[in-house]
Amino acid sequence: MKSMDLDGSSSLVASEGSGSVPAGHVQARRHTAFYRFTQQSLPACKPVLTPTWVISVFLLMGIIFIPVGLLVLHASHSVAEIVYRYDTECVPASYKNNMVAYIKDSSVPKLCSFSIKVNKTMKAPIYIYYQLDNYYQNHRRYVKSRSDKQLVHGLAYNDTSSCKPLQSHNGLPIVPCGLIAWSLFNDTYKFVLGKSELKVNRKNIAWESDREHKFGKHVYPFNFQNGSLIGGGNLDPNIPLSDHEDLIVWMRTAALPSFRKLYGRIEEDLHADDVLAIKLMNNYNTYSFGGTKKLVISTSSWLGGRNDFLGCAYIFVGSSSLLVSIFFTLLHMKSRPFREINFSSRNKSSSTD
Repeated sequence: MKSMDLDGSSSLVASEGSGSVPAGHVQARRHTAFYRFTQQSLPACKPVLTPTWVISVFLLMGIIFIPVGLLVLHASHSVAEIVYRYDTECVPASYKNNMVAYIKDSSVPKLCSFSIKVNKTMKAPIYIYYQLDNYYQNHRRYVKSRSDKQLVHGLAYNDTSSCKPLQSHNGLPIVPCGLIAWSLFNDTYKFVLGKSELKVNRKNIAWESDREHKFGKHVYPFNFQNGSLIGGGNLDPNIPLSDHEDLIVWMRTAALPSFRKLYGRIEEDLHADDVLAIKLMNNYNTYSFGGTKKLVISTSSWLGGRNDFLGCAYIFVGSSSLLVSIFFTLLHMKSRPFREINFSSRNKSSSTD
C-alpha cells in the first residue's frame, strides 16, 4: 500500500514481507529514460563533418563512380545495333505526296523489300524490335480504354464500360475490347540471308507474369477488327489470348512517345559484311498522325540493350565529385594558415591579459 509523507511525496510501503521497489525510484527511471529519448540524448553515432571527412567522401565517390561509368559505357558500346527507318521508304513514288491515301487503299500492295549490311558480328540471340515515334500510348483516354477482367475471363465478364469507345462492333461484344487492343501493331517482317530464310522465334517475348496471370488461357479473340482503324491487327480466334504474345507485348503501354517493343528473336549468329534481305508488310498506319516506324536489330550485353545514358551519368557524377573534392582541398589548405594565425593571436592576447 502507499503512504503520503509530510512533504507530499508518496512512497511504497512493503506489505506482508514483500520486497517491493520504492515507487519513486521506478518513476524516476522511467522519467529519465523518456526525457533522454525526447531530448535526443541517448547514445548515438554523431559523425562530425570535418573538412578531411567531406573531402574523403567526395574523393571516394569519384574513384568509384568513374570506373563504373566507363565499364557501363563499354558494355553499352559492345552491343551491335542496326536501326532502319522504313515508313517513308516503303511508300510508292506515286503516293509520296499523299501517304495516308496509300496506307488506307487496300488495293495497293503493302509488300516492301530492302537490304541491310551487317557491319559488326552479332552473336545470338539477336533481338528484333519495332520502334514507333510520336505515338502517345500514355494518353489518358487510350490507357484507360481496356478491361483487365475481360482479358482474364473473356465473354463471361459483361461489364466492359472501361473499354469506351470500343466496347462492341457490329452489335456484338469485342474480345479483347478497348483502344489499346484495337490499335494492335501489325507490320510483319521476314529475314533472308543468302538463299535461306532466317527463323524468327516469337515465343517468350512477353513477360511470364503477363502470360500466366493477366491473359486467360481459355479466352479467345471474338469479333476483333479486320483493319478498319489503324492498320488491321488480326488475331487468330482459335488461339487463346495467353498465346498471342504480340498482343501481350503491345498491351503493356509505353510511358514515352518514342518506344520500342520486342517482335522476336533470331537464334543464329550474323557475321560482319553479311547482307540481310528484309521483306515486310507495311500495314500499320502511322502516317495519319505524323508518326515514324523503324526496324531495330540488336544484340544485348549483361546490362541489356544499347544505352549510353547510365554510363555518362556515372562519369558525370564521379567527375563532379572529384572536382568538388579538389575545390574543398584547396579551400581547406588556403584557410588553414589564417586559422592558425587567429588562434595564435588569440592565445597571445589571453596570456598578456
